[in-house]
Amino acid sequence: MTAWGADIQLYFYGVWRLMTGRQDGLRLLDISVDGFWNSFFAILVALPALLISWLTVANEAEALMLLPGSRFDFLARLVVSNVGAWVLPLVALGVVAPYVRIADRYVHYVVATNWATALVAWMMLPPTLLQIFFPHLEEISVLLSLILFFVTLFLSWRVTVAAIGRGPAVGTGVFFAMVVASVTVLLFLQSLLGVQIEGL
Repeated sequence: MTAWGADIQLYFYGVWRLMTGRQDGLRLLDISVDGFWNSFFAILVALPALLISWLTVANEAEALMLLPGSRFDFLARLVVSNVGAWVLPLVALGVVAPYVRIADRYVHYVVATNWATALVAWMMLPPTLLQIFFPHLEEISVLLSLILFFVTLFLSWRVTVAAIGRGPAVGTGVFFAMVVASVTVLLFLQSLLGVQIEGL
């Protein structure tokens, strides 16, 4: 295993400990300046899992003759919109962090969130694979997706509370603000880039 592979495994283990309520998970993450910037490599780590789900969306759009342009163009726009929804809210939080008194925890939050989001992307992959290889089990894959969505939402909340370190009230406020910001940015970019497809 390469050094990077070992690091990724360690970071995933760290955020998993945070997700399961163990505060010591933060000590397994690199909360340095280099660690802050390196944590955005988590986007590339998550990309294979995300691409599989996006390919499923593209296939469904193509089957319904709703695909705007070529499949490659559609996927490229999905990448831009989703990466934007990942990164831009973090940038916005960096701007307001000093005013909401969490500036000293901003690096902790970004590092933990980036690696947690990558882990969640892989956790959400099984329903997509079930849909691809066993299309007749669509109802089961949809139910599994819904269950995993709420489970990972709860686990991500735990990561936020631990990373912010200001107690459940402040952590919950940051969590919901970032969820709203991410969804808002995603919908805006999808609309701007023309990848909002009615019925999917």
